[in-house]
Parts: sequence; structure tokens; C-alpha cells
Amino acid sequence: MSKVLMKGNEAIAEAAIRAGCRYFFGYPITPQNEIPAYMAKRMPETGGCFIQAESEVSAINMVYGAAGAGARVMTSSSSPGISLKQEGISYMAAAELPCVIVNMVRGGPGLGGIQPAQSDYFQATKGGGHGDYHLVVLAPSTIQEAADLVIEGFDIADQYRNPVMILGDGILGQMMEPVEFRFSNRRELPPKTWATTGHTGERPRNIINSLIIDPQALEDHVNRIYQKYGHIMKNEVKVECCNCDNADIIVAAYGTTSRIVKSVIYLARQEGIDVGLIRPITLWPFPANEFSRWADRQHVKAFLTVEMSTGQMVEDVRLGVNGKKPVFFYGRTGGMVPEPSAILEEIKKVMRSVMK
Repeated sequence: MSKVLMKGNEAIAEAAIRAGCRYFFGYPITPQNEIPAYMAKRMPETGGCFIQAESEVSAINMVYGAAGAGARVMTSSSSPGISLKQEGISYMAAAELPCVIVNMVRGGPGLGGIQPAQSDYFQATKGGGHGDYHLVVLAPSTIQEAADLVIEGFDIADQYRNPVMILGDGILGQMMEPVEFRFSNRRELPPKTWATTGHTGERPRNIINSLIIDPQALEDHVNRIYQKYGHIMKNEVKVECCNCDNADIIVAAYGTTSRIVKSVIYLARQEGIDVGLIRPITLWPFPANEFSRWADRQHVKAFLTVEMSTGQMVEDVRLGVNGKKPVFFYGRTGGMVPEPSAILEEIKKVMRSVMK
């Protein structure tokens, strides 16, 4: 299949359509507006349904309804809009409804600005809404990977009956790169016998619900969901390691920031410093074992987490390293993007600190 030059947001939308998404409900907010705009044009062409809801709260509840009927459905937004969807996302996790949610993160907190950020990490990976639950969180670093992960994300959502979030940012959404839509790793999925598609003949009545009044029944339900999360943690971790075999220092970064770090690896080599990169692709489940494995290597002196935030993923990196090696942090926030030269200077500072 030939590649097509596409903007990130539009590639995400097209990937969803090709994955079988036929329902999209959303509300406009920068910097993800090209996703609903693209869906508004393409959904009618594919026999699908696009609705611009009156609010983000309405949109996520429309997603709940379509998912409950067994449809492949997606919504997208950016930071403050995702915050408004949190109650509905918690309901969907409790009701075990599959969907894909795209968050193209912007600077915050509050309304913040429209520039790229990674400051929604806590919201995405630690729940965001109320109660005990997890989303599967996928963090692409290229437009090709974004398209691939959207397609796989629908399969993951259906396999585990759980919402999946694609966590990007304004850079990834607005830049253009060549992309092809690949379907080589599709999963064998069970039929959606749980969906509310009508009661006929001998089929039992299906009820989609997240309200469980009896505390023992609710505890049993939550524990069963967490058994499912255990399977996800065992089978769905995705991580990329670059140049770690002889690295003096390993940088942890994801998404757009990891692209910058890859250029820093080359700059550091010119300075006589071997720098590795661990790039979590699944932010949840987090690849903690990968960090633990490299922390055991004698040649690794320290870890440096680089983020477009004040330091959110650094907590998971520290848990993975588990005190075996020092973990440092460098970040920019508010929509500012770390520069390669600044990251390199931070690497030098860390090396001086650990080599004393």
C-alpha cells in the first residue's frame, strides 16, 4: 500500500474509520479540531454517524450508548474537554464498554493555552475520574505509529471490554508525515454477546449498568475488573529501547519528547557520552520491568526523565527503577518544548553529579 502525506489528526481519524469505527461524537477544542472536522466529512461517506454534541459531557454519554449497543465508537478532545468527559469515562470502565478516546494534550492547568504539553499524564494513567479503574493508554511518537495504535486500540478495547486512550499532543496532531494504513496484526475477537442489540428468541436480556448498590456485589465486580487489568499488564506492555546496551545514562521519554531525545543521543555521542532511551508506548500498563532490568546493568549510572510537564511520568520511572540508580528530571511546561541543547546540558549535569 502506498503512503499518503497526512496531518496527524486526520490520520488518526482515517485510521479509526478503516478500523471499523462508524460512530463519532465530539465537541470542538483546539488543537484536535481536525479530527471531528474530518469525521464530519468522512462518516456519511462510510455509512457512519457523526454528531457534534452540545458539550463534552453529552458526547461521552453518546459514546456510552453506542458502545453499549456493540458499535465501534470514538471521541476526541483536548485537556479541558477530556476533564469534562471523566464521569462518563468512569461509567464506561465500570460497565466494561469498549471505545477509543483521543486526547491531544494542550498546556494547562485550567484553560491554559493551545500549545503542546504532556501534563495530562496523571489524568490518563491514574484514573482521572472517580473509583477504581484503569484505561489502556497508548502514546504514539509518529503519525504512522498513531495510525497503527488507533487501529490496534480498537482491537484492545474490544478484547478487554475497556476504554482505550490515545495520548498525543498539539505537535503530533498538527504536523504532517507519510502514513500507510496497515492491518497486519489484527486480533481474533470474541462476538459481542453482551451488547444490547435486542432480545429475541433464546438470547438472554443484556443490561448495561454501572450502578451496583450492594457493597459486596460492587467489591466482587471491581475485583473481577482488576483481574482483567492483571491480564492487560501481563500481555499488553509496549516499549521501545534505543542505544541502551552501553549507555552511561538512560533517558525516559514518550511521545513527541522522545523524538527530541533521539536527536540528543547523537549530540551526546559527539561529547563522549553514551545516552540510551526507554520510550514507553503504553503509559498504562507502564513498562516498569524494563526500567528495573536496565537499572540492574552496571554501566548505567543514572536515569533522566524528560517531559513536557513539571514531572508526572518521573514517578512511575522511579517506581520502576526502585532505588537501584538515581533518577533525575528535566521538563518544560505551559506549552514550552524542551530543546535538544537544554536536554544535553541536563545530561552533562547529571553525569557530573553521579561521577563525583
